[in-house]
Amino acid sequence: MTKISINPTGVGRIRKKPFKTGDRVEVYCDHNNNDERIRDWLGGVVVQADRKMVAVQFVEDVYLTNGWMIPDRVLWTLQNSDKIRPVTRRRSRSRPK
Repeated sequence: MTKISINPTGVGRIRKKPFKTGDRVEVYCDHNNNDERIRDWLGGVVVQADRKMVAVQFVEDVYLTNGWMIPDRVLWTLQNSDKIRPVTRRRSRSRPK
């Protein structure tokens, strides 16, 4: 007797989560810049991550789309959203003496 899979071929695969706790990321969100509210990329740190969602904590105040400030500065987004990306590392070279 042969074993027959009842699941489609893609269901059995578990996709690796792209972001994990401690990662530095940038999120496209509403925040303050020079006392002006803007929507742009803002850097933060992933404080919680699971298969579907990511929680990113920021140093600056962030806002929901409808204007409410998020008191704990933790914004949740989907793992596969186009509004989150890894921070590109910018290393400064030490100057020769």
